[in-house]
Amino acid sequence: MADTVRLTTVDGQRVEFLDKVAASGAMKDVYFSPDRSYVVALFREQQDPQARDRLAMIAGPYRDGIFGQVGGNYWEEVFCWPTGVVEHAGRIGVVVPAYPPQFFFSHGSKNDDMLGIRGREKEGKWFASAHNQNRFLDPRERGHWLNYVRICIRLARAVRRLHAAGLAHSDLSYKNALIDPCTGSACLIDLDGLVVPGKFPPDVVGTPDFIAPEVVMTAHLDRHDPARRLPSIATDRHALAVLVYMYLLYRHPLRGDKVNDPDPQRDETLSMGERALFIEHPSDRSNRVRPELARASELPWKDTRKIPYRVTGPYLTPLFERAFIDGLHKPGARPTADDWEHALVKTADLLQPCLNPDCAQGWYVFDNSFTPACPFCGTPFAGTLPILNFYSTRRGGQFTRDDHRLMVYTDQSLFPWHVRRNLAPNERLSAEDRRRVGYFVLHRDVWWLVNERLPGLHDLDQDAPVPIGDRVALTDGKRLLFSRDADARLAIVQLVTPR
Repeated sequence: MADTVRLTTVDGQRVEFLDKVAASGAMKDVYFSPDRSYVVALFREQQDPQARDRLAMIAGPYRDGIFGQVGGNYWEEVFCWPTGVVEHAGRIGVVVPAYPPQFFFSHGSKNDDMLGIRGREKEGKWFASAHNQNRFLDPRERGHWLNYVRICIRLARAVRRLHAAGLAHSDLSYKNALIDPCTGSACLIDLDGLVVPGKFPPDVVGTPDFIAPEVVMTAHLDRHDPARRLPSIATDRHALAVLVYMYLLYRHPLRGDKVNDPDPQRDETLSMGERALFIEHPSDRSNRVRPELARASELPWKDTRKIPYRVTGPYLTPLFERAFIDGLHKPGARPTADDWEHALVKTADLLQPCLNPDCAQGWYVFDNSFTPACPFCGTPFAGTLPILNFYSTRRGGQFTRDDHRLMVYTDQSLFPWHVRRNLAPNERLSAEDRRRVGYFVLHRDVWWLVNERLPGLHDLDQDAPVPIGDRVALTDGKRLLFSRDADARLAIVQLVTPR
């Protein structure tokens, strides 16, 4: 039995840990608390005064500035944020909450856990490529496409909050993001190296696959050279775009089959830096992936003709173009984390469950055609699909389209942020505004909206209220006003019947 070490953090908190290394990373040794509710991570190398100041600021004022605001409790789910700084035996370290149980593999890998990952952390790299998923993971660990959209929402939201506080992660990658496709959960880790522009410079340049081209291009320059580009909020935006692309399409956006130099190291530097090129660039096809050269475990995802980035829908498609065409070599043109969050939330409302019970992805973005089909397994949609197109008033009291739609399926929910324009589904929502206000059901070939919590729901076509507990049929062109409040939306129903 390991001895228990008892000490006090620099701000006076009492902590304990078992004097036995539980895990080791590149820079730190990790020790469990007796009840395993938190860990103490001690740096192996001596830290300079600036590094010590950074740790104190991250565990103190920066943490308080995020967790102490309205909705601060939400961040406990998506940040594994240091809560204190300790010193022990001449080493400095941080106290960090333990990872929640969903971020550990329950079933491990295929063939009776041949890789020995059962009980280990769900590092994002296991889920970011078709090869890793198909070749190694137990199907029960893979989740479905809706949950990958939810994961991306949480990651975008977390990065947005960091950037709003003036912080950059600096090493945003699938190694520093734990995800659980079974629940749609995500958590950013290794936050003790956050960058504060002009105050705390980055400790690392990032993880290969996620380093922005301008950082790769200038990595050979001295750190103090004004032409050298270091991790920042702008490079985080590149890394976030790569993460979203990989979690939704299971391939890397820049790793095509173009060879820029016969020397492998030089080729890597050029392909990820100066000559980085989107594998789905519309006019320059030189970096296309050749599916005939791909491994069977990588298909059909590496065949961009079968599964192009456009399957992600009308909100994410232009953001991928901004990230990997317009902004790949122009950091100022890259989408912000806020852009990704809003687009992902609206994309989630476009999802339809696939009618094929054996479809590995389970969900897809409805393409608004009269012949919609799952792009992942090819199963066509059958039946009649209602779509709610949202409108709201701005100036002059006239309703204008919001560029926001909600696809309907059995037990689909209607939430307060659907019925009110000024609400957004983020960390600031009250508990009341997180509860659904209605749901949809198909009964005897008629689609219905059941009113659970909308006292002002009004059927404009019948000029009649729809009381709480009652229902209204969704017919083509039906106009539903959710309330008379200034920010209330109008929904116009569109019925789509595939040919």
